Amino acid sequence: MNILVFAGSTSSTSINRELVKFVLKDFQDEDVNFIDLNDFNMPVFSVDLEKKGFPDEAHRFLKAIEECDAIICSLAEHNRSYSAAFKNVFDWASRINVKVFQNKPMLLMSTSPGGYGGGNVMNTAKTFFPQFAADVKDTFSLPKFYENFDLESGVINPELLKELQEKIENFKIQIKNS
Repeated sequence: MNILVFAGSTSSTSINRELVKFVLKDFQDEDVNFIDLNDFNMPVFSVDLEKKGFPDEAHRFLKAIEECDAIICSLAEHNRSYSAAFKNVFDWASRINVKVFQNKPMLLMSTSPGGYGGGNVMNTAKTFFPQFAADVKDTFSLPKFYENFDLESGVINPELLKELQEKIENFKIQIKNS
């Protein structure tokens, strides 16, 4: 099984990247392609630039999705929405192939320092991504990252850890049955 993994952030201290890295401990037997959005730096999408052609990075992003069997991502929330970096990659990719996520099963996550855990971006994505061919199998939001997560131990809140572990196991079952 080949799993594409990314955080919807370009921050060198991304808490969403830390959440994804923690979840990957449960997928050690799988082939993982952990991409960094910093490797997909493109001009801000516009129809004027689109007329000049598509950046190679947009094609590489779609190719990474094409080559995977499943997707695990954790979206950063900026001003109640996607980070500008993720939105730009998504915008370019969707103009090449409106079915950006190519019907791949997805574990969709988010975290933030606040009590809502990136809930705004999560609610948008779980509604919006299926319109772009994401097969969202499960979602998980981690609230109050700095209270509920330790960089060495991972999720330290027992209830949230149990919830996440159940969602990971459910996702594993679903992708094996896909």
